[in-house]
Amino acid sequence: MFAPSSDLILRYGNMQLLRLEGIEKHFGKIQALRGVDLDLDYGEALGIVGDNGAGKSTLLKIMSGAVVPDHGRIFLDGNDVHFKTPREARARGIEMVYQDLSLCETLTVAQNVFLGREPVKRIIGVRLLDKRELYEKTQHVLEELKIKIPSIRAQVKNLSGGQRQAVAIGRAVTFKPKILILDEPTAALAVREVQKVLDLINSLKSHNIATILISHRLQDVMSVTDRVVVMYEGKKVAERKTSALKLEELINLISQSESVSRRDGSE
Repeated sequence: MFAPSSDLILRYGNMQLLRLEGIEKHFGKIQALRGVDLDLDYGEALGIVGDNGAGKSTLLKIMSGAVVPDHGRIFLDGNDVHFKTPREARARGIEMVYQDLSLCETLTVAQNVFLGREPVKRIIGVRLLDKRELYEKTQHVLEELKIKIPSIRAQVKNLSGGQRQAVAIGRAVTFKPKILILDEPTAALAVREVQKVLDLINSLKSHNIATILISHRLQDVMSVTDRVVVMYEGKKVAERKTSALKLEELINLISQSESVSRRDGSE
C-alpha cells in the first residue's frame, strides 16, 4: 500500500523534493521569518530546532498550507507551488501532524484513521458504514507501519500518549504523502513510549516518505534525522549533517545562535 516507487530516482534524478527560497512572514509588526531557504530530498528526515520564537512552527505551517508567506517561493518536485490552504498542500503530498494530534477522543482507532473517508456499502439503496472493510483497511495500515495497538475498536481516549501519536501518524500516512511534517511528536511521552514513536518515524523512510521534525528533545532529533537546521529569530543560522554532528555541538549551535546569526549578516 505504501511501497516506494522503484523508478523514483530515475524519474527525478538529483532534483530536490522540496525547496524554499527567501521565505518571509510578518504578523503585524513582528517579522516571524526573515528570508529562510530550506531544501528536502526524497526520503530524507530533516530536523528543525531552535528556541521558542525562532520561527519553526510558522515555517512548517507555511509548508503545510496553514499560513501563506508574504514573500518567497516554494518548489515541490521542481514545480513552483502556492498553497493557500492545508487542503491544497495535502493534494500535492504534504501532510502535517500537529502536537495536539486532532484526534476524536470518543471515536475508535479505526474511525480516526479513516475519519471522513469511511468505507460504505449499500443495503436496499441505503448507504451504511462498512465496518468490516474499515477494520481490514485500518489493520493493514497499522501492520504496514508496524504500529501495535491493543484493539482498533478501542476508543482513542483509552490509549496511551505514544499510541495516540502512532494513530495520528498512521492516519496521515493513509493520505500517501510525499512529505510528513511532525510537530513535537515525542513531547510529554513516557520514556518507554518515546522509542516506539522514534522507530515509527524511522520506518517512514522504507515507505519513501520524507519527514520534517520539530522537537525540543534534541536526542530524539539526533536519532532519526539525516540533517539538522538551526533557526534563530526567523532565520536559518546553521545546518549540519546529523552523522557529522554531536549532541554537544548541536546544543552549542542553539545556545550560541545569536552570535551565529550576527556572523551570517543579521543586525
